[in-house]
Amino acid sequence: MIIASNFKTNYTRAKTKAFVRCVQDFIHASNSAQEVRIFAPLTALDCFDEVSSLRVGAQNFYPTYNGSFTGEVGFEQLEEFGVDTLLIGHSERRHILGETQSFIAKKYAYAKEKKSEIIYCVGEPQEIREQGIDAVMRYIWEQFEDIDMSYERLIVAYEPVWAIGTGLSASLADIEEVLARLAQKLRAPLLYGGSVKVDNLKSILHVKHCQGVLVGTASWNEEAFCKMIEIADSVTKGCVR
Repeated sequence: MIIASNFKTNYTRAKTKAFVRCVQDFIHASNSAQEVRIFAPLTALDCFDEVSSLRVGAQNFYPTYNGSFTGEVGFEQLEEFGVDTLLIGHSERRHILGETQSFIAKKYAYAKEKKSEIIYCVGEPQEIREQGIDAVMRYIWEQFEDIDMSYERLIVAYEPVWAIGTGLSASLADIEEVLARLAQKLRAPLLYGGSVKVDNLKSILHVKHCQGVLVGTASWNEEAFCKMIEIADSVTKGCVR
């Protein structure tokens, strides 16, 4: 399974380094089988010398190697820190920062060209959810416009917009229904994100087609995040899907 943390606009480089060290120690001590991803702020990136199952990724980038793009970060800067994992399409970049589908597709194509691992986020706002599952899926499939769904390093995270950072989580039935429909067209691993926390993680990981989680606020504590990795290990060992 994939257990990923999105720091968003939180954590300094020093705090990120301490967090990564703590998680690495836990992975080593527990012999965890999980694939762990931590998406740190761009200013917190560093050469962390991660264990093989842990990668520190970037939350954002501009689709260029370098150039005259004031305030942006290109692949030359990411390569300095060995960043190979990228978050693309997060709802906060779509809805708050105004990234269009065409620009998101350009970022995706550039990351694919660079052979990066991509966690690609999709999800619907509340007003679409209220229209029913067919409307939800139409909305989600539109977020795959000009996206190569067959890319071998693609991971898809379903994050209903109305559940991100609100304390609300989609019902297990709703999660399963969306993931099942995504699985009909996608070979990529499918994650769920949206107010995931220690208390509901185990039940979410038992949902059919769910192969991990992308976690925000609840993962910003080292002990809680390590507990999530531990729960995922227990599900992996004891669950027959």
